Amino acid sequence: MTGLASICAGLAGWRRASLAVLLGAGTALAFAPYYLLPLLIVGFTALVWLLEGARRANSAFLVGWCFGFGHFIVGLYWIGHAFLVDAERFAWLLPFAISLLPAGLGLFTGTVALVVHLVGRGRWRRIAALAVAWTLAEWFRAHLLTGFPWNLVGYVWGFSDAMLQPAALFGVYGLSLVTVAAAAAPAALADGWRRALPVCLGLCAVLAAAGGYGLLRLSGPAPGDVPDVRLRIVQPNVAQRDKWRPDLRDRHLARLLELSAGEAAARPTHVIWPETATPFLLAADVRRRHLIGQMLLPDQLLISGAPRRDAAEDGAREVWNSLHVVGPGGTILATYDKHHLVPFGEYLPLRPLLSALGLSKLTAGTRDFSSGPGPAIVDVPGAPAFQPLICYEAIFPHQIAPSQRPAWLLNVTNDAWFGDGSGPHQHFAMARVRAIEQGLPLIRAANTGISGVIDAYGRPRARLGLGEGGIIDSALPAALSSAPLYARLGDRLLMPLLTVVMLGLFWLRFWRFRAGATKGSGPAIES
Repeated sequence: MTGLASICAGLAGWRRASLAVLLGAGTALAFAPYYLLPLLIVGFTALVWLLEGARRANSAFLVGWCFGFGHFIVGLYWIGHAFLVDAERFAWLLPFAISLLPAGLGLFTGTVALVVHLVGRGRWRRIAALAVAWTLAEWFRAHLLTGFPWNLVGYVWGFSDAMLQPAALFGVYGLSLVTVAAAAAPAALADGWRRALPVCLGLCAVLAAAGGYGLLRLSGPAPGDVPDVRLRIVQPNVAQRDKWRPDLRDRHLARLLELSAGEAAARPTHVIWPETATPFLLAADVRRRHLIGQMLLPDQLLISGAPRRDAAEDGAREVWNSLHVVGPGGTILATYDKHHLVPFGEYLPLRPLLSALGLSKLTAGTRDFSSGPGPAIVDVPGAPAFQPLICYEAIFPHQIAPSQRPAWLLNVTNDAWFGDGSGPHQHFAMARVRAIEQGLPLIRAANTGISGVIDAYGRPRARLGLGEGGIIDSALPAALSSAPLYARLGDRLLMPLLTVVMLGLFWLRFWRFRAGATKGSGPAIES
């Protein structure tokens, strides 16, 4: 290990940058659907060694940025598929999309590496600083600008129900903290086995305790089902290139109606369609809404994603990405408007400037979607109230469950934009963690997959795979009787604690600096 550490620390220039990119790219393969966790250990361990060879702050930042660029370009490559749906208009943007977003996100990892460098000498201090700074950077990544908390490190445990359960205490950020620390810990073995092994074993014990907590939590009785509620989740599997074609609207609707009205062992009380399932303005289309009303049986409801348009105060026309609750006869009983929109997908940031450069949003239509008023709870007849999460609203831990706790979460989405790559798998894995954090079941309806029924412990009860068409008939799992710690406190516990730890690490650096100067030996400058 000492030899490997020396080799990594001794690299410079393009060799060090290239290795950082390669290591970051490898860590991205620890996420769904691959879950190659050993690459996470290799990546973070070698990153610590690379930072030991960075003599200046700008060199450390560059190492971190290169690591992040590789990490995000592999983890987010699937975004490029969205630019090929309408290739004639958007294919020329593909190289920019798959490189500029990772380059921007690399600023967070570059800042993490800079913090590790400034903390100073000592591998254990570097490892601690890396874990704390990485976790804080993930939190900032979820909040700055519009936020983009995709592929937080804690999600690498998506293959294990037990290892995900600590998210009920500290959220996915707590999982990230422990995971980064454990993955980077082998870097200290270069100091010698006798000194480092006890701490490495200690971190392994923490992971084992996390898994043990998860197994204990899952060993209890399941919360059961909500009585008299039967759900039918419809996955029509409509290709994105065909979804908005005017000549196919009635065919798409007929497919949805056929799947919804099929035979069932127990009659569904609530039928659920995915995001923008109706490729028309459902609230304004009386004829097609009447067809839906005819399909619904007495006391049966439809919950569907649909675009919505209305007049604004200034007389202009506003468009929302919405969810409607539709009753027999086609009456709309409730509506929720998506509030957290996707930049470039649903609206064009800095529109006057970027539109002058020939850019436009990827979704159909020339007008930007408007943002809804915020998270909301929807009352639906015949079932407990739920919180809607449209598309990637499900990846934001801090926007789940307002002050009034819902009984379940409903995530409607259209991942057809991202093809059959890793993106839809990652999206499904992240949505599962929201169920664990909140102690609430999550129902997911996706256009092309992955749809599923997830209980309050984050365990999938049923699912329809990517690229499949069909239905899921299921009871509605019940919520946990009491909200987990994270649902009650959110990030108000972990983030202040990590901030204090980070300040302590800098104080220790400053104290050692002053102590060295007092002894006349000069400051302990990082080499």
